[in-house]
Amino acid sequence: MTFTRYAIYFAPPATAEWAKFASSWLGWDIKAGTALVHPVIDGVDVAAVTEVPRNYGLHATIKPPFRLRDGQTVEALHDACAQVAASQPIVVQDGLTIARLGRFLALRPLGDEAALNALAAACVRELDSFRAPPAQSELDRRRASGLTAQQDANLVQWGYPYVMDTFRFHITLCGKLDRATLTTVEAALQSRLAPLLPQPFQINDLALVGEAEDGRFHLLHRYALSG
Repeated sequence: MTFTRYAIYFAPPATAEWAKFASSWLGWDIKAGTALVHPVIDGVDVAAVTEVPRNYGLHATIKPPFRLRDGQTVEALHDACAQVAASQPIVVQDGLTIARLGRFLALRPLGDEAALNALAAACVRELDSFRAPPAQSELDRRRASGLTAQQDANLVQWGYPYVMDTFRFHITLCGKLDRATLTTVEAALQSRLAPLLPQPFQINDLALVGEAEDGRFHLLHRYALSG
């Protein structure tokens, strides 16, 4: 399979009950590379509210999607991912919670996020030599949404606005929704997903993923954190 972009994710363990539900909620299994049947929930069009994040699968972005720089190889990227993971310790948070981020819902970590932010920063920094510079059209598109000075500086240096000091770990659960739909979906997830969420929540590995030509992301390899 040919991949157009790569990224570093936190990909939840597929055997965890909360991850099984949340993956089916989104409708895409990044490990198997197959569509999943959505849960049936009264009053919620699950397929519609999850359409935007579905292609990415259940994940938290650690290093945002990037095109491979000329002269770099996927084999070298695998080696570099292994080296970064070997230098980073396992991250433990108090748990996960369902949170509103603007007009969408996501899972956010509980507790001090310093170690988690440090892990993400290391991945962005140490793997940056594999990232092709963004095209001017991509820069223009990012800036059209309105960026702070720090976000724009990140875009120029790292190819993405929301990294380093502006990084915020989150596992997206839906697209942007109107207020009434957001309230309905939040209530459904609080009932079905919240009781399954782990406490504590642990990140044991990094996942290298690739974006296929149809826009769907696939899990390529997991690298254990062992620093």
